[in-house]
Amino acid sequence: MTVTKMSWRPQYRSSKFRNVYGKVANREHCFDGIPITKNVHDNHFCAVNARFLAIVTESAGGGSFLVIPLEQTGRIEPNYPKVCGHQGNVLDIKWNPFIDNIIASCSEDTSVRIWEIPEGGLKRNMTEALLELHGHSRRVGLVEWHPTTNNILFSAGYDYKVLIWNLDVGEPVKMIDCHSDVILCMSFNTDGSLLTTTCKDKKLRVIEPRSGRVLQEDLSMPLIEEEIDGLSGLLFPFYDADTHMLYLAGKGDGNIRYYEISTEKPFLSYLMEFRSPAPQKGLGVMPKHGLDVSACEVFRFYKLVTLKGLIEPISMIVPRRSDSYQEDIYPMTPGTEPALTPDEWLGGMNRDPVLMSLKEGYKKSSKMVFKAPIKEKKSVVVNGIDLLENVPPRTENELLRMFFRQQDEIRRLKEELAQKDIRIRQLQLELKNLRNNPKNC
Repeated sequence: MTVTKMSWRPQYRSSKFRNVYGKVANREHCFDGIPITKNVHDNHFCAVNARFLAIVTESAGGGSFLVIPLEQTGRIEPNYPKVCGHQGNVLDIKWNPFIDNIIASCSEDTSVRIWEIPEGGLKRNMTEALLELHGHSRRVGLVEWHPTTNNILFSAGYDYKVLIWNLDVGEPVKMIDCHSDVILCMSFNTDGSLLTTTCKDKKLRVIEPRSGRVLQEDLSMPLIEEEIDGLSGLLFPFYDADTHMLYLAGKGDGNIRYYEISTEKPFLSYLMEFRSPAPQKGLGVMPKHGLDVSACEVFRFYKLVTLKGLIEPISMIVPRRSDSYQEDIYPMTPGTEPALTPDEWLGGMNRDPVLMSLKEGYKKSSKMVFKAPIKEKKSVVVNGIDLLENVPPRTENELLRMFFRQQDEIRRLKEELAQKDIRIRQLQLELKNLRNNPKNC
């Protein structure tokens, strides 16, 4: 009888990110006293860049959001000025990736708006947008900027449509109409040639955005399945293409789990979990060029803690002993310069992002400025369909918004008619005077 002696050793993966840990900012470096929106829409309600933090707030009689310079931490006064031009709740906000004082918002009032934040932040309430974009017939739940092209914006509405806006002309240039229910998320590949959406109809779609053609609907069998926990709450995924790390944060949960993704088995490797007793409503993410490379920070969240009215920065840090720049954890990364113009991208051109190094730290401010086009009121026709034509309302709120819009239009037409009546009377009087003047006989 032969006895084979077997030894078992756990399989440890060699990974530079195995010991990444989350570090919460001190209270004085948080943002306190913020009336975070109580809206139950599944979104983050927060957007951040290297200069500003924007948060959707609770408001009466319309929608509003705060814009706070990043260095202005601490308690925010109740009368702090807001961006408050929407007539309905704000559902999503996103900073322009190439012009750091331009932000897009969308709302239950069916509009998308583009705002220019002044240097140093707001000094008074802002009600006038640079651009008001009307094309959706229902509330608009999502906005996303194209990752490589300047002034191309995507919006997704509860009319189940995705509109592509060319902000150089202030008009929608394409309508993607392939969804049968509410669109929950939009995401791009690296060069922005493909758009991926998730939908309430439980389908994942890969779309060629310029043609609107669906390349894949649902996918084949998954490479791997990972059970997270037994909770039924929504999961927010965040993928960092530079480190190949995937962060999973649960809405209403305080924890953030993170994994490393590879092209070989096991494909997904669990790293660690950041734990916190305070539940998060949403999370903003700092772009790479806004990170503190001297602290080996590879990711930074801005966590919305609704019950405390608190925005809490959480830094994900790679522990290193050396104070020198860690080139292996900071590869060249997409910067703040666009690779294409709207006309180039719409004409079929694709180009990878313009990369930048974080070695010297990011100090350069963007030289680009946003020039709003001059727009006239007219019909919005995309794919042969007038997007502003009357659509039957589905809810009481939509009915009220349509009623008020019609009342405004009736008022405008009455004023225009009154002006024309006055002009007609003036011309009639001039004609009568001409006829009665003896010199004209």
